[in-house]
This record gives sequence, structure tokens and C-alpha cells, in this order.
Amino acid sequence: MTRRFGEAVLPKQSYTPRPGVYGIISHGDQVLLTSQSGEWQLPGGGIDPGEQPVHALHREAKEETGWKIAAPRKLGAFRRFCYMPEYDLWAEKICHVYHALAIYPVCPPTEPDHIAIMVPRDMAADLLAVEGDAYFIQRWAQGHFFVN
Repeated sequence: MTRRFGEAVLPKQSYTPRPGVYGIISHGDQVLLTSQSGEWQLPGGGIDPGEQPVHALHREAKEETGWKIAAPRKLGAFRRFCYMPEYDLWAEKICHVYHALAIYPVCPPTEPDHIAIMVPRDMAADLLAVEGDAYFIQRWAQGHFFVN
């Protein structure tokens, strides 16, 4: 069973499944976050049809942060139900969460209105707007997952 976060499911609302991939991308004791419209998030987004999650994570990390990443390892997944105004879509987001290493920046973020920052791992969870992102980063920072 996948843990659910966020708003309650509306009983009469139809939701479209929307798989996505998100990264806890670390560099030493820091974590790479992205902001769009003032909300801090883990880098990531939708998995395109036919795309593998790891490929999507590399693509999304570069688009949203400009960083090259390496050694992704899946930590788990969570679900959240929400309205996505940019797509005019009620979605069941299936969020696959990975840990990866931040190697080096290759370019500025190419996604419009995105900025990227490195923050200390112990501060990251408090900044994140998505409850599921915060849950995974807290557990990762506390050593609940064995990673690189």
C-alpha cells in the first residue's frame, strides 16, 4: 500500500492517474531544491508516456535545476490527489521518490520561473510545500534509507 498525503479525496470527483518522479538530490550535507511561484519542492515532475522513471528524473533535474545527477536509487512512493491548474486536471499523482547525487551544474534551469538552491539537509523538510516530499526527506535525513 502506498502512503497518501495532501487533500482529502473528493467523493464525486474523477481523478486521472499522473505518475511522476522526484529527487532528493544531495551534495555533501546539502540538498538541491527548486522553486516555482514561491513554493519549494523536490526537483521532479511527470513521467512522459513510454519514459522510464530514472530517465525522467535526469530530465526533470536538469530542466528544473540545471544540475547533472548520478546514482539514482528509489526510496519509495506516495500518492496525493489534487487539482493541477496548469493542465486543468484533477489528478491522482503517483510520486516515485529517488535519492541521487548532485554532480555539477551544467546550465541555468530551463523550465520557466524555476530557481534552484542548495540548502542544509536538516532545513530542507521545513521549506517544502508538498507534505509527501517533506516526509521522505525527513526520513532520508534521519538515515531511514541506506543510500550511497
